[in-house]
Amino acid sequence: MFFLQVKKMDEKGVIMNSEKELIYVWDAYCGWCYGFSSTIRSLHENHPEWPLTILSGGLFVGDRSHSIAAFPHIPEANKRISQITGAKFGLAYQELLNEGSFVLDSESAAIGFYALRSLAPDRAMDLASAMQKAFYYDGLSLSAPQTYYKIAVDHHMDADTVMKLLSNQETVAEVHKEFDKVQRLGVNSYPTLLLRDGANFVSLGATMDIDELEKRLASTIVAQPTKEDQCAVDNKTGC
Repeated sequence: MFFLQVKKMDEKGVIMNSEKELIYVWDAYCGWCYGFSSTIRSLHENHPEWPLTILSGGLFVGDRSHSIAAFPHIPEANKRISQITGAKFGLAYQELLNEGSFVLDSESAAIGFYALRSLAPDRAMDLASAMQKAFYYDGLSLSAPQTYYKIAVDHHMDADTVMKLLSNQETVAEVHKEFDKVQRLGVNSYPTLLLRDGANFVSLGATMDIDELEKRLASTIVAQPTKEDQCAVDNKTGC
């Protein structure tokens, strides 16, 4: 067991007020984030008094963006994710996985999430879940504009505005700022859940069920997440 790690945001970070806030750092192409989604949703529902901010971390960007075949242990990881979290992977996704040429591009996914979130920030959790379902169940590309058009229509949003945001260079710039923000928070593995209390940040760990997460919130002691239960940017074999 380890004591909670608490750290203060430096002056280069985002200006914070004194209220508590949950900060969830995810990546749309992170299988453990897909598995953790039901827990984070339950936590958000249990604690409406705490705003939830969802940030994209950028797992597969730049020279880390490769075809899914470059990460041969993903099928076994998915089995573990299903066993631990109950998450289900759809047949269309399995076909992508088996074929192997699909490229994991977290920048495009983060741009898509930013575009959706910009129009409905209060529904960020629902939109993140819709993206996860689109990829991990329906086998749709999170680099394809039509995926976001469909999500926007399904969620009664202005799909044409979402399309414009996807191709806007300001959107790309804001996504890169978000990646930088995540780095300033010291987060380099996903999912990561933080509780901000004023300028202090408490790491709550990741990939657990809601009962365990509630215990960690109520306790001054938490266990550190293990690398096999997260997707790390420095893990050359993927997540």
